[in-house]
Amino acid sequence: MRTLKDLSAAGKRIIVRADYNVPMEAGKIADVSRVKASLPTLQRLLEQGASIVLLSHLGRPNGRFEATSSLAPVTPVLAAQLQRPVTFIGGSAERTPASDATLRQVLPLPQGSVALLDNVRFEPGEGSNDAALARRYARLGEAFVLDAFASAHRDHASVTGATRFLPSCAGLLMEKEVANLTRLIQRPAKPFWVVLGGSKAADKIGALESLLPRVTGMLIGGALAFPFIEAQGGQVGNSLVAAETAGLAKSLLGMAHDRGVQLLLPVDVVAAPKPAVGAEARIVPANHIPAGWKGLDIGPQTRQRFVEALQGARTVFWNGPMGAAEIDGFQGGTQAIGRAIAGLPAAFTVLGGGDTVAAAQRLRLGERFSHVSTGGGACLTFLAKGTLPGIEALS
Repeated sequence: MRTLKDLSAAGKRIIVRADYNVPMEAGKIADVSRVKASLPTLQRLLEQGASIVLLSHLGRPNGRFEATSSLAPVTPVLAAQLQRPVTFIGGSAERTPASDATLRQVLPLPQGSVALLDNVRFEPGEGSNDAALARRYARLGEAFVLDAFASAHRDHASVTGATRFLPSCAGLLMEKEVANLTRLIQRPAKPFWVVLGGSKAADKIGALESLLPRVTGMLIGGALAFPFIEAQGGQVGNSLVAAETAGLAKSLLGMAHDRGVQLLLPVDVVAAPKPAVGAEARIVPANHIPAGWKGLDIGPQTRQRFVEALQGARTVFWNGPMGAAEIDGFQGGTQAIGRAIAGLPAAFTVLGGGDTVAAAQRLRLGERFSHVSTGGGACLTFLAKGTLPGIEALS
């Protein structure tokens, strides 16, 4: 994978595909961590005498301008973090990133300037990696830097398409992400434990299959546990179980047994009729959840069992909360596991993006992990396949 070391940036206008797909509340950024993660690459390029044109997406506007999906609110936050002016170009259906109107505003920008263009997903051909759209992006600069790891699993025009028309390389964030995640799949220090939770079971099966031969054991919590419990004959009530994961869970249980890998499932859960603040909740066996009730957190026995299993670990990868951690009353399991991993001495610990990062930030634990990935889906895809479309485009 080509990196910034392979790029001569001095005096050039560089297109940087960043990831500013940030959570918004009342029109303001609720979490600036992805903005901060982009700074090292931008600062390096500016130090080398480059001008920067930034591309990103926000949300899913599906090929049309939507004011609520504009990147305009990111501009003052980026300028404050970068400590220099940032020009925003967009804000209307006529000034989408690949438009002629945008190009006319980009070309006269002075040397050393930083411009943030509007949402690439306003362009109809972005998701289909339309070659004509990618070529129009390429008009905006003289070289292309992909630094949006969280989007690098997408074969989109602003991710992989532009690399066909310009000298291209990975930014510092991409380089850091790939280096740290590669440690998990190439000779990880043992004992190596994987902790998986969350609700997107289908997205995680590939990573489970890939990591299984490399790990000492796996701790499975959150909604991800219920297909496994059901595959063992358990009753999971109204807990979330995706139909397509039942057979895969049974297969993985067999693979773990054949390889001697410990695959620990919850023995008790905090259950409630619905995931809501103040909902009636009770601790029940994980394989005997009453009809009409949902398992919404791992129970106290499971927390103790999981924490004990992690002691002495030298490598840990964690993706997905242990329950509905965003709701008061169902956070205990995620808190217990997060604190246990963050407190491991001399272990290489990786936090796998998405909801897991949000949970760790609520606990103020993020800085205690060896690496906090900016991409949940990209992280899992990389662990499952060992590469990503964005990496392949730069190789």
